[in-house]
Amino acid sequence: MSEPYFSSLKCRECGRLYPKKAVHVCEYDFGPLEADYNYDRIKAVLTRKVIESRPNSMWRYRELLPIDGDPTVGLQVGFTPLVKANRLAKALGVDELYIKNDTVNYPTLSFKDRVVSVALSRAVELGMKTVACASTGNLANSVAANAAAAGLDSYVLIPADLEQSKVLNSLVYGTKVIGIQGAYDQVNRLCSEIAGKYGWGFVNVNLRPYYAEGSKTMGFEIVEQLGWEVPAHTVVCMASGSLLTKIYKAYQEFMKIGIIPEGKFTIHGAQATGCNPISAARKSGTDLIRPISKPNTIAKSLAIGTPADGYYAVKTMEQTGGFADDATDQEIIEGIKLLAETEGIFAETAGGVTVACAKKLIDAGKIPRNERIVLCITGHGLKTVEAVAEHIGKPRVIKPSLREFDALVEAELCEAAC
Repeated sequence: MSEPYFSSLKCRECGRLYPKKAVHVCEYDFGPLEADYNYDRIKAVLTRKVIESRPNSMWRYRELLPIDGDPTVGLQVGFTPLVKANRLAKALGVDELYIKNDTVNYPTLSFKDRVVSVALSRAVELGMKTVACASTGNLANSVAANAAAAGLDSYVLIPADLEQSKVLNSLVYGTKVIGIQGAYDQVNRLCSEIAGKYGWGFVNVNLRPYYAEGSKTMGFEIVEQLGWEVPAHTVVCMASGSLLTKIYKAYQEFMKIGIIPEGKFTIHGAQATGCNPISAARKSGTDLIRPISKPNTIAKSLAIGTPADGYYAVKTMEQTGGFADDATDQEIIEGIKLLAETEGIFAETAGGVTVACAKKLIDAGKIPRNERIVLCITGHGLKTVEAVAEHIGKPRVIKPSLREFDALVEAELCEAAC
């Protein structure tokens, strides 16, 4: 049998190798484990031509994903649009801007479908029958939907105060939804205990090395959709910090196997002011992540006070020359509205964070106005309608009369002229 593309798990700290099982922490230094690959073998088989010949999904890059056989879950996930955002670019005062639009990802309208499809495909390979997660919403939706489609039992554990739209978007798939009275970090700790006792496949606990790799596909797609070029600047929202680090890994891997030439690029991070442990560290010039015990932000999907990959996200920004910023609730709402009004894309609160922080970084001169910029928008606004419901106005009501409509139009014209 030929040597596999995905060779082992490897500690990010000491480099020790581990078998490809449901483990996620090094037993020597407690460093996180991540997937390791046989890049020489991948380089021999994976070319632009091969990639372009495959179906339009994230699995067109399957040699760079941590499964042994063909994928079995989420075969339609990924290859979401990269939108040239000319009107938003004008509003932000930049020359060239793109939106990587995962608001239309399949099946649950967020980038989490990428990570879940990898984690559950690996869970199936490991013989698991029950899968689960700790979630701030989007991950719960994706685990519930993809587990249902794959015929797997599932549990999702969430903070009890999560947006009701996200709760409903999990319940509808028949999963067991458990609300926990506490912040996300408390939910996550409980999940670690449950995973140890029951042996279930928790996608972001014991399956995390596989799960996290799914985020790379957003980076692979950006490069391919830009004509096999890396953007000068990529702006990524941060919760655990994993997405930012994996987009960096995607760019690096494409260079390593010769898909694209070596080159410089910069990755920037975006957080909510009410939960900003990573951006605060980057702005302070330190890699020390100070936990936020009580997150307070409308961007609940980013409200992780103790980010698992925070240290690595800071290091990634340092290595690429990137910066970080954070956005208040009001700035998040303004970011959501600006993206919707200029590009017709309705993003959830995390997307508002990305737009708002990109604006700050551009205005501060940390992102040049004349270089190519990509904003990663990770989830649909229908998931967090409660956050903007009171800030976008109400419909005007008139009788079924042309005279009343004419009066309404005249009033609007007068208001615009004034």
